[in-house]
Amino acid sequence: MRKIPYLHIILFIVTFLTTLTAGALQKGINIIKEPIRIVEGLPFAGTLMTILLCHELSHYMASKKHHTKATLPYFIPAPSIIGTFGAFIKMKSPIITRKALIDIGASGPIAGFIVSVIACIAGLSMSEVVSLSNAEGALSLGDSILFSFLSRVTLGIAPDNHDILLHPVAFAGWIGLFVTSLNLIPIGQLDGGHVAFAILGERHRYISIVLVVVLAVLGIFYWEGWALWAVLMLILRIKHPPVLYWEVPLDPKRRFIGILTFIIFVITFIPSPFKILP
Repeated sequence: MRKIPYLHIILFIVTFLTTLTAGALQKGINIIKEPIRIVEGLPFAGTLMTILLCHELSHYMASKKHHTKATLPYFIPAPSIIGTFGAFIKMKSPIITRKALIDIGASGPIAGFIVSVIACIAGLSMSEVVSLSNAEGALSLGDSILFSFLSRVTLGIAPDNHDILLHPVAFAGWIGLFVTSLNLIPIGQLDGGHVAFAILGERHRYISIVLVVVLAVLGIFYWEGWALWAVLMLILRIKHPPVLYWEVPLDPKRRFIGILTFIIFVITFIPSPFKILP
């Protein structure tokens, strides 16, 4: 008889509540005075939790397909503007082949990417262009290549001194794309690191070292968070553990998936994701 995964369920429920709270606070709702209005955070919370769930369950199902033991997703609640620090699954057995490594590493980002793009398109269609004249001190989100393209296609080019006031669904989609880019950085044991190691082998370590330096530089000139991310990568170690049967070759399908994940990384990466308007 299988045990009920109480911890996973509790963390999911708590994270849903914290993202629901974050969604309500984004709309300026005082949930202490008007607790019933917390449900107005549902568009944001529902979209973001769906993106995270699709990402992690895709990892989980790919792990099962390749007979790699993995836990169900652990969701991480957080008292922040988005209500969560994300989610993760834990591998409990070695990954056997490079094929499995690419499938497991790429499945989550690709699934999350697809849902995030759908959310962005739907959310942008409900967003509006607003004047920046009264936006002093406001938080401005950076644009990736893809999000900028989606904004122009959906809303057209915003005139000078104007910006897009994102609908909560679009904001959740933006976060989903940002999380995708973070996971696809080809360093260490990130999802992008899994894919890069499967293709490049030990050469991946040198790429990881170079990219950690690049992140540190970006942290100096663009966004301080990149410097923290570089330090975190060093703490988590940039050397990727080997697969059991390296000699099993990659087929053209897996190599295509590897190229696809690199393209997704490039078009979703944001050098300066957050800034305060002067």
